[in-house]
Amino acid sequence: MSETKSKPKPRSHRLILPLGLRVLVKVLRDDDRTDAGLYLPEGAKEKHNEAHYGEVIEVARDKPTTSEPGENVSGVPNGSRVLFKKDTGVRVPWDDELRLLDVKDILATVEEHSDDDAH
Repeated sequence: MSETKSKPKPRSHRLILPLGLRVLVKVLRDDDRTDAGLYLPEGAKEKHNEAHYGEVIEVARDKPTTSEPGENVSGVPNGSRVLFKKDTGVRVPWDDELRLLDVKDILATVEEHSDDDAH
């Protein structure tokens, strides 16, 4: 009796290309500890925050379906760190860390500097 091994399904990857004036943002989670070193339970910190912090990982392009990346039409640079209201944007169904945001819902871009550069 011959056993046939089933081949593993090749993993598929999903590419999200924002359309219009939209960007794809990965929500960056803060440390789950207070300044005193106490661990916060799941959701306790977010409950009081009015905004999320994230990194723009994809932007709307003038030619989103071509193999060559088109020009950024969103006005927000790819890789930017941004603040946005926590109740805005569309959650990506297969990844809770990803949000598709309208550019108008971005409150600010955030530049990070080391303490030495803060002068």
